[in-house]
Amino acid sequence: MTNRETLAARREQAVTDEVLASFDGAGPRLREVLRSLVRHLHGFAREVRLSEQEWETAIGFLTRAGHLTDDRRQEFILLSDVLGLSMLTVAINEPQVPGATEATVFGPFFHDEAPEIPLGGDVARGAAGTPCYVSGQVRDTGGKPVAGARIDVWEADEDGFYDVQYADGRSAGRAWLRTGPAGEYRFWSVLPAPYPIPHDGPVGDLLKAAGRGPMRPAHLHFMVTAPGYRRLITHLFLAGDPHLGDDAVFGVKESLVVEPVPHEAGPAPDGTEPAGAWSSIAFDLVLVPEPA
Repeated sequence: MTNRETLAARREQAVTDEVLASFDGAGPRLREVLRSLVRHLHGFAREVRLSEQEWETAIGFLTRAGHLTDDRRQEFILLSDVLGLSMLTVAINEPQVPGATEATVFGPFFHDEAPEIPLGGDVARGAAGTPCYVSGQVRDTGGKPVAGARIDVWEADEDGFYDVQYADGRSAGRAWLRTGPAGEYRFWSVLPAPYPIPHDGPVGDLLKAAGRGPMRPAHLHFMVTAPGYRRLITHLFLAGDPHLGDDAVFGVKESLVVEPVPHEAGPAPDGTEPAGAWSSIAFDLVLVPEPA
């Protein structure tokens, strides 16, 4: 290393050291996180020799993401998803308990204003698609049924759009219900379809520049909560979907792939008789108890 290179390295390190020292007064965890962030962020800039033009482009990218984000669209979660940060965070925090249902990404389309439906009710509530009867049991890793657990469900319609992506303010394809006395759950919805994540913004530009596609395989979202248990956020993916191997957000896990059973018009398990073809999915959700 030449003298000039040594002086440049010292000058760069001095900037990093000064920023690290500025967090001396922060609380222990905040100090740990911010110092690590600074070390890695500054290290990245040094490694790629970040130009001022590239820095300006990055700031513009994040600014565009902020302008797009509102209560119906979360571009930053989308960015986290396509960079694999969401799934890495899941992997870091998911308890390694045999038999528990595996977790996957939360996604950008959840909102907490979904309506409650009764056990056996209709999640679709007008969403277009082939009717699908979904049922199973919520239990813990010891086999104990979890009665009264809250199950939030949301999904895209047959055209690949969530309700929040429509401009008319509709609420469809999302609802929540509680499990019965034996932990049982059941509801009607529609057979999910594959769809592209929103790619008309900066995240879409990133995927295009990288030669990556925006598609997600067909899936149903679940969030299960109950006192005394870890919250479970997961999906059910449809077997045979062409995008199981190239999910834009890296969320597919083999244990979450299910095979829908097709049915002709006729009696369903709840006694109703759909006028046309319908499908059914059976899947048990297994929760991990919180430590005492």
